[in-house]
Amino acid sequence: MKNALWFVLGVAGGFVAAHVVNKDPRGHELLAEIDGRISEFTDRIGDAYRAQEARIEGLAADVKDVAADALDAAKGAAADAVEAARDAVAAPAADRSH
Repeated sequence: MKNALWFVLGVAGGFVAAHVVNKDPRGHELLAEIDGRISEFTDRIGDAYRAQEARIEGLAADVKDVAADALDAAKGAAADAVEAARDAVAAPAADRSH
């Protein structure tokens, strides 16, 4: 509880200090410069996040396509195996009927 009180007092003190500094023209310029740098930083982080997200979405789409192709190939192989099994069972029966 004591730590929380110190935290709240620190935040409140920071706001008061920023308000006092902002009243001075030089302090106002300093805070504007800091704000600009923070905005630039957050813009860069946002751009990097969106680029990474697009890259991951592209990889996920590629994996989905490969999985769909593999599933189609497996279905085709299974159909061929079933057809081959039918032919193998039908061939001896046809030989016996002749």
